[in-house]
Amino acid sequence: MSKFSLDATDLRILSAIQQNGQISKTKLAEIVNLSPTPCWVRLDKLKAAGFIRGYHADIVLSRIGSFTQVVVTLALTQHRKSDFDRFESYIAEVDEITECIATGGGMDYVLKIHTPTLAAFQTLMETLLSAELGVERYMTYIVTRQVKSAHPNLAKLATNLAN
Repeated sequence: MSKFSLDATDLRILSAIQQNGQISKTKLAEIVNLSPTPCWVRLDKLKAAGFIRGYHADIVLSRIGSFTQVVVTLALTQHRKSDFDRFESYIAEVDEITECIATGGGMDYVLKIHTPTLAAFQTLMETLLSAELGVERYMTYIVTRQVKSAHPNLAKLATNLAN
């Protein structure tokens, strides 16, 4: 299978839909300086090649109600592939865990968790620990406010791809 090569126009398309997933075909074409049909063909190719995972709305949770957000760093006792696979399979099924990244260094994972209350978070952690997933230690950080949440700037990030 050949590697899909992105050019500057592809990056402009991806950047535009990253900023506004509901953008019209006409507006997208205007932003990337293409006529609508070739622009849409490129977008379809980018989708087919797996560059676009999906579309979603960025909901302001604080407008709905007061929720508890916690960041948890976590280390496993064992570091076999089967241990990581078991943990990751379990985590994938827990709705309250909205993000999970594997890390190198002192901790194996960083989790972002949203629950209705702090008590609900505690119950979730007790359930996670009783599932015998091999958790050696964890640290919790209660989020007091969100300072920044953004997607990476694709143009800046991809600058070195051409070199």
